[in-house]
Amino acid sequence: MGERVRIWAPRSLRIGNHVHIGSDVRIEVDGSIGDHVLVANRSAIVGRRDHDMRVVGTPITATPWVGTTNALSDDTIIGSDVWIGFGAVILSGVSVGDSAVIAAGAVVTKDVDANTIVAGNPARIVGTRFEEVALQEHWSALRSAGVRLRSTQENGGSA
Repeated sequence: MGERVRIWAPRSLRIGNHVHIGSDVRIEVDGSIGDHVLVANRSAIVGRRDHDMRVVGTPITATPWVGTTNALSDDTIIGSDVWIGFGAVILSGVSVGDSAVIAAGAVVTKDVDANTIVAGNPARIVGTRFEEVALQEHWSALRSAGVRLRSTQENGGSA
């Protein structure tokens, strides 16, 4: 784990085995992070509804934190074998499939399928990590090594 890392979850966050977290990273969500995940320096996995922005007549700095109003965001799920690039931001409630790559500086506002590479703001698909045959070999080898991959159905493909 790098320096100046903040990990906080309003309810719970499960972090898998062999997760490498760089410096200046903020993880402030409920959910889970799979096995063998790389979180590069200055990345963030953060809430999208931290403050109630609809309070009429109240400046944003004085609005209540949603944790006190039962309006917390959905869990954020990061699969196994995922690389989150330098300075990437993943907003709460998003699911990132196994073997996905989040490019440096990407802002992820929607789910990312397994084996998908996304980049940009907002993040969009720019490619895949493996061709299908290589992906199946890769996942088979990972399973043999004890890496916990999410189910076939959740991966959006045949895991």
